[in-house]
Amino acid sequence: MSFEIEAIVLSVKAMYAALSMATKTPPPPESSTKLDLDHSPISPGVRLALFYATTFFVIGVYMPFWPAWLSGKGLGPTEIGILLSITTWTRVIAGPLVAQATDRLGRRKPFLVGLALMTLCTFWLYTQAGNFFTFATVAFLLGCSFSPMIPLAETTTLMITKDRGLDYGRIRLWGSVTFIASSWGGGLWLAGRSEDAIIPLILVGCVSIVCSCFLLPDVRISKPTNTKAPISRLLTSPIFILFLASAGLIQGSHAAFYGFSTIHWQAAGLSESKIGLLWAEGVAAEVLLFAFSGAVLRRTGIVGLLLIGASAATIRWTATCFVTDFTGLALTQLLHALTFGATHLASLNFIQRAAPEGSTATAQALYSALGLGVASAVMLTIAGKLYADYQGIVFLVMAIAAITGGLCALALRKYWSGAQLGVD
Repeated sequence: MSFEIEAIVLSVKAMYAALSMATKTPPPPESSTKLDLDHSPISPGVRLALFYATTFFVIGVYMPFWPAWLSGKGLGPTEIGILLSITTWTRVIAGPLVAQATDRLGRRKPFLVGLALMTLCTFWLYTQAGNFFTFATVAFLLGCSFSPMIPLAETTTLMITKDRGLDYGRIRLWGSVTFIASSWGGGLWLAGRSEDAIIPLILVGCVSIVCSCFLLPDVRISKPTNTKAPISRLLTSPIFILFLASAGLIQGSHAAFYGFSTIHWQAAGLSESKIGLLWAEGVAAEVLLFAFSGAVLRRTGIVGLLLIGASAATIRWTATCFVTDFTGLALTQLLHALTFGATHLASLNFIQRAAPEGSTATAQALYSALGLGVASAVMLTIAGKLYADYQGIVFLVMAIAAITGGLCALALRKYWSGAQLGVD
């Protein structure tokens, strides 16, 4: 373990220079039209970075260890898969509805504050649940509150970074840094304790999210002049559908990993501290990608990043099916930078470039709801049943999903010129 700790320390030191650049604000282009932002002595980049840091602190505890907490409550793999899919399915409805409202209002901060407060209450309600029905009800509420938050924040961040000449990746990576800290630290915290020890970490994290939402820049934009049903406009675009299919299948292929990797590794004899370290390592690799996101995107292009994500996911899930020792898993976890990170960067930049004027929040929400939500919910449900019956074989099914996503990316490369939808 001393070697593992030393490796983490060295990687953090190596990333420090890149991380310190996140709050530096280069001058915007002369032609830039300024957004109407609230006045604050704290720069927009710092406030956005704080939101990502607090939000991903909670995610860094929730994703690795929540399935284990549910298992400790007596739920089996199939039931856990259903609960996780309920939360994911809910974003299919909640995300676009909230996004439509924010696009029409022209503001996102009030919604984010309200959703953060609801998320805090929902996690507390989880501690009061006593049977599968009440767990399912709370899972639905969590999907209504937590799922729309990041898509809304992402569109705000993209608008501000474009307006002020900031680098999205260098703001977003602060979320990855806190994910590393909370997943690794959460594993150390849970070692030798009951699964209920996760609850204080999550509740404190939720309080921090509420505080960071109050500090977010209150972007005010004029209401779009084109009010023609942005949802139907996007969903009738073959190019947008191809994008949703590609990104959704690649990201959805993470379902078995998110839902059952911790349980799978526990069964293989790995300790909570080593499991937390594996989760942290994957996101540490992601941080490096985000730190150099601008240069990577210029070299590969948007569709190129999707193809890289699909290829890496195919390799990663195939290896995860057969590898259970710590060293081998540590090698596969490095691919998280490509399977999630590259796909995520490609998706956000596609939306920013392709979404019609005045519909970026709606496009982001549709991506979160349909591209991520439907694909992940379906695969979580399938993964729960497959893992209950076949354990690690479930990861091979995820590899097939990634391959299919790559084929959709190839079709997108053929038919999308890189222009805004409706301009091609």
